[in-house]
Amino acid sequence: MNIGVVYAGGVGKRMRSKDKPKQFLEIYNKPIIIYTLEHFERNPEIDAVVVVCIEDWIPVLRDYLYRFRIEKVRKIVPGGATGQLSIYNGLCAAEELAGKENALVLIHDGVRPLITPELLSEDIACVKEHGNAITAGIVKETIVVVDEEGHVEQVPSRAKSRVAKAPQAFYLHDILAAHRRALSDGITDFIDCCTMMNHYGYELFMIDGPYENIKITTPDDYYTMRALLEAKENAQIYGPD
Repeated sequence: MNIGVVYAGGVGKRMRSKDKPKQFLEIYNKPIIIYTLEHFERNPEIDAVVVVCIEDWIPVLRDYLYRFRIEKVRKIVPGGATGQLSIYNGLCAAEELAGKENALVLIHDGVRPLITPELLSEDIACVKEHGNAITAGIVKETIVVVDEEGHVEQVPSRAKSRVAKAPQAFYLHDILAAHRRALSDGITDFIDCCTMMNHYGYELFMIDGPYENIKITTPDDYYTMRALLEAKENAQIYGPD
């Protein structure tokens, strides 16, 4: 069983929207979270989806799911005090859905809508071959490692450098074991599952995702997404040059 766990629990302070969390902001009359969920809906390998949502916005999300015919969402659960705890809530819901099956989970940001259904299949294939899959972004500029005073300690090879993005996919029993170990260690603020799994010594595998796989966090990201959607729409109308 392949289950999407989509985190839509953030309030989006950096977006500076006045009355809506960032995942519910609309572009061309469709909320960002729906753009994201459509990729899971359209991939035949995805069996079910769990959404972690701000509790007060769960009724709004249910209305959107009905309006846009998103049918694979089987559970909606409230978020926790941190991103790590929110994802844990989603994983526990996935565990309930899976029952005794050896499920595979794809953990994704609700505000990372510019992926493709094909990318989800690549993640699934990588997990089946290697045990996990961290979607990466190819680095287009030079990365430097600095100390606390700003001195450059290292300039890694750009060819070997990547940005960890999402989806991040694992066998459910592996990622739940890591989350429960973190909780037993009193850790509740891992930035993402990739960081957690690396901390506990798992060997991780990366696959390169599309350049446009950005996280819609700031107003600049919002306008970038709108421009990319417009470009794709124009390409359908006008075709290649």
